[in-house]
Amino acid sequence: MTTLGTPLSPSATKVMLLGSGELGKEVLIALQRLGVETIAVDRYDNAPGQQVAHHARTITMSDPAQLQALIEAERPHLVVPEIEAIATPMLEQLEAEGVVRVIPTARAARLTMDREGIRRLAAETLGLPTSPYQFCDSLDELQAAIDGGIGYPCIVKPVMSSSGKGQSKIDGPADVQKAWDYAMAGGRVGPGRVIVEGFIAFDYEITQLTVRALDAQGQVQTHFCDPIGHVQVSGDYVESWQPHPMTPAALAESRRIAKTVTDNLGGQGLFGVELFVKGDQVWFSEVSPRPHDTGMVTMITQWQNEFELHARAILGLPVDTTLKSPGASAVIYGGVEARGIAFDGVDDALRVPHSEIRLFGKPESFVKRRMGVALVFDADVEVARTQAKLAASKVKPRVA
Repeated sequence: MTTLGTPLSPSATKVMLLGSGELGKEVLIALQRLGVETIAVDRYDNAPGQQVAHHARTITMSDPAQLQALIEAERPHLVVPEIEAIATPMLEQLEAEGVVRVIPTARAARLTMDREGIRRLAAETLGLPTSPYQFCDSLDELQAAIDGGIGYPCIVKPVMSSSGKGQSKIDGPADVQKAWDYAMAGGRVGPGRVIVEGFIAFDYEITQLTVRALDAQGQVQTHFCDPIGHVQVSGDYVESWQPHPMTPAALAESRRIAKTVTDNLGGQGLFGVELFVKGDQVWFSEVSPRPHDTGMVTMITQWQNEFELHARAILGLPVDTTLKSPGASAVIYGGVEARGIAFDGVDDALRVPHSEIRLFGKPESFVKRRMGVALVFDADVEVARTQAKLAASKVKPRVA
């Protein structure tokens, strides 16, 4: 039996989120609806999640000393990493000492914080199908890897980045230097290391949201949401829809791969497993042990969205992954470089049938920063996609 306390009282159930962007904000809202006391941590003040949490804290989360001091001062029951750039060895130490429970586990947070840990686990330990790959520490190593068998075209990514930053496609020798420089600029940690992957001519890519939650007997059971299709530009999600049509064989293989990798990572919570699909063939790409940006579509398609599923699963509560209606999401970009921008046209956007708008409240806008999302449901998923993009286009960010 799960017992939940009262916020801001001695009985409070306290949850700390490390990373409080738009995804963390929705997790915090879901936790608060269940009477959880929330602590939103980020690297800058007034992050979206900090605007709705009981407590806001600003630290450098990749600094082990700052992270340890904050956790020991706040004493949360659960620590929930929502980004990659965290001092995960410190989380492992604090978990081993019994100071805190990390979601889904401190090991999972460490393995998934960079592409090397999770790719080696998936391909070399678990034997899952992936694209051919090599890790490189210099421009010369990158060129040698391409010439030595990876070939053109190929994809280069920093081993640690978020939302596709630093990721690019190399079509020929003339692109190599530019791709290396872009990866170095886009990584979450200093000059370093990249993964270069052979290009798979896939038909489409999906996110398979996978939930590890407790049943009535206290045993972990795996639940799957309907597959989410998405379009990425330079590795960054721009639209998603649910459900994405798949052959029965491809769907079964996607769920086998997702269950294999999440069983190994362990713990409780929602995972976003990214997969490439061609016909009935499926390749593992990446996994995030937390809600996924492409999964924002579930805010309009599912009875329990991905954030509610994550909150319920980490608290030991039952989950329901049932689809409510097909639907789609489309990103609203900042369009301008400024602080405290204004948004025109929200009324026009909401006149699009079956639409919702979420504005994240980020204090600073960049031209290609994700500042909001349009959501539309429709019985026809292609209609939903068209309408979501229409709604997003009607929101006009401007300097206030």
